[in-house]
Amino acid sequence: MADFTGKYKQISSDNFGALLKEMGATDDIINRVANQTQELEITKNGNVFTYKSVTPERTHEFSFELGKEFDESRPDGKTVKSIVVSDGNKWVQTTKGEKELKVVRELQGNDLRTTATVGSVVAVRVYTRV
Repeated sequence: MADFTGKYKQISSDNFGALLKEMGATDDIINRVANQTQELEITKNGNVFTYKSVTPERTHEFSFELGKEFDESRPDGKTVKSIVVSDGNKWVQTTKGEKELKVVRELQGNDLRTTATVGSVVAVRVYTRV
């Protein structure tokens, strides 16, 4: 399994506003957060990973064990069921809410490519290890 731990800085974002809209975010939220640059930190303690996302607007953090379903508190205050599984150099996260969100995080050298899909809408963000 690839080592996802470390700190990352966002270097590109494509179609994130459309993804937020598909998930039901208001125009106000989309206008505030869609173009913000994000930093990530992934740590591991035993079998538990912690994924921390930081933007000027907010910090979002969740912890999980690979292959085990967990409750995730979303930024909109709702709690959803998520599961993250490992597939070589990829983590595949499936979140069950009003709409299913699938996030594939793929390590490509020093870059972490994140592809998020809701329905037919796909957004891609790329981060580089710092």
